[in-house]
Amino acid sequence: MSSEQIIAALEELVTTAENPGKVLTDPSDLDTYGKDWTKIYPPKPLAIVLPKTTEQVQAVVKFANENKIGLVPSGGRTGLSAGAVAANGEIVVAFDNMNQVLDFNASDRTVRCQAGVVTEQLQNFAEDNGLYYPVDFASAGSSQLGGNLSTNAGGIKVIRYGMSRDWVAGLKVVTGKGDILDLNKDLAKNNTGYDLRHLFIGAEGTLGFITEATMKLTRKPDNLTVLVLGLNDLVNTMDVLQSFQSKLDLTAYEFFSHQAMQHVLAHGQVQAPFETEAPYYALLEFEAVSDQVMDDAMTLFEECVEKGWVLDGVISQSETQANGLWQLRERISESIAPRIPYKNDISVVVSKVPGFLQEIDSVVTEHYPDFEIIWFGHIGDGNLHLNILKPEDMAKEDFFEKCQQVNKWVFEIVERYQGSVSAEHGVGMTKKPYLHYTRSEAEIAYLKGIKLAFDPNGIMNPGKIFD
Repeated sequence: MSSEQIIAALEELVTTAENPGKVLTDPSDLDTYGKDWTKIYPPKPLAIVLPKTTEQVQAVVKFANENKIGLVPSGGRTGLSAGAVAANGEIVVAFDNMNQVLDFNASDRTVRCQAGVVTEQLQNFAEDNGLYYPVDFASAGSSQLGGNLSTNAGGIKVIRYGMSRDWVAGLKVVTGKGDILDLNKDLAKNNTGYDLRHLFIGAEGTLGFITEATMKLTRKPDNLTVLVLGLNDLVNTMDVLQSFQSKLDLTAYEFFSHQAMQHVLAHGQVQAPFETEAPYYALLEFEAVSDQVMDDAMTLFEECVEKGWVLDGVISQSETQANGLWQLRERISESIAPRIPYKNDISVVVSKVPGFLQEIDSVVTEHYPDFEIIWFGHIGDGNLHLNILKPEDMAKEDFFEKCQQVNKWVFEIVERYQGSVSAEHGVGMTKKPYLHYTRSEAEIAYLKGIKLAFDPNGIMNPGKIFD
């Protein structure tokens, strides 16, 4: 079929009077929907399809199978592994128009959503109904639920609430064969063989497309309070974590370096938390449900100062002040964006974080002393974000070429620490060459076998995770 015939056929598949989908072919739309935040691979999609229903998605998948055309899912396009990039003439299936909250069950504390529901939209819906959806990250205002589940997104509350997969009661998916599966039917207990939900969660659209998800909600946290501490040394991050966890149930434990905070302060709109400068900072969040909890927090803070782990600190006295302290952490990415950072999203078990981070920092600094390294991350769950800033006098192409060597060194250390080359952003295309640092040959063979069972023609997000 010619391109014109394919586009005409797609328009017929998704355009109905009851549910008018769209097909976009304008160059600006192809560029917008054909890429994510990585901006490494130039987008070259054939067309953009915006379906309105699961049945329309099914029709597109069956058409793609018949004509051996690749399909790439597109959510909020906030990914950092090129998992939503269409670089080889694929059809992009964007879920922007499948953005409805379909059903709410107060007794079960569940809400059924289409895949295009934005994370913040779900959070606000939960709050309006006196409940809480705890999965949260800086891109909550634009990331979509389908994309979150397809990468098993984590974010800032994992230490207390877990990853996206922990909040899924049920899924509706269209497989690579074009079958519609209604998985788990929202049951709390369903011990009837393989739980296929968890194959699609984190699969990056390579097995099929998530079109609906029933998400679990929980009670709203009470009086969330934030404590920012200046740490004397990197190893003190674990000392402080263990100390506070002995008496408090933390909802977040974040980490950032002095260099990271300097960029945030220079970016404007945020003030330093205190006058004392420290090499590293920790941000703790907890529910101050009583005076006793606050007393415990202050006692723990004083003990950490006495032991030399903490140089200074500040605790929020209001919700507004707590939100302001969070900006020290959440504005890091936007503050360093103009410097074209090379980003890496890696993880190890929590106890290994200090040695792991120090080893990577030493290797990069030794070989590239002119590179500025920015560290931050969800240190309470072992997830670190390595950001290397491009020197102003270095061409972007030269910088990324040098970073490819950095990748090799970093992932060799990841392998030695038995960590992950991708903690929460997925594999996509950027991490694909390094999958073997985390997964064994046998594991990868099984992954490919699962892919073949659900997507025998290889049309679902081709070239992602593995070839």
